[in-house]
Amino acid sequence: MMEPNVMLKQMLDFNKTAFDNSFNAMLTIQEQNSKMVNTFLEQASWMPDEGKKVIRNWVDAYKKGCEDFKSAADDNYKKVNDFFAGQKPK
Repeated sequence: MMEPNVMLKQMLDFNKTAFDNSFNAMLTIQEQNSKMVNTFLEQASWMPDEGKKVIRNWVDAYKKGCEDFKSAADDNYKKVNDFFAGQKPK
C-alpha cells in the first residue's frame, strides 16, 4: 500500500504541472491579445492619446496581475512541497 504522504506528494506534483501548463497557455493567449491591442491602438488614429494610454495601462496591469498570481502560486506550491519533503516516512 502506498504511503499517504507519497500519494499526496504525487497529487501535488500533478496539480502543479497542470497549473503550470494551464497558466502557460493562458499567458500565450494574453501575449497575443496584448499584441493585437497594441496593433489596434497604433492604427486607431481617431482615438485620443489619453484613451490609448488608459488601455495600455489596463493591459500592463493585467500582465502584472498574472505575474503576481503566478508568483504567489509558485510560492505556495513550494511551501507545500517543503512540508512534504520534511516529513519522514513511518
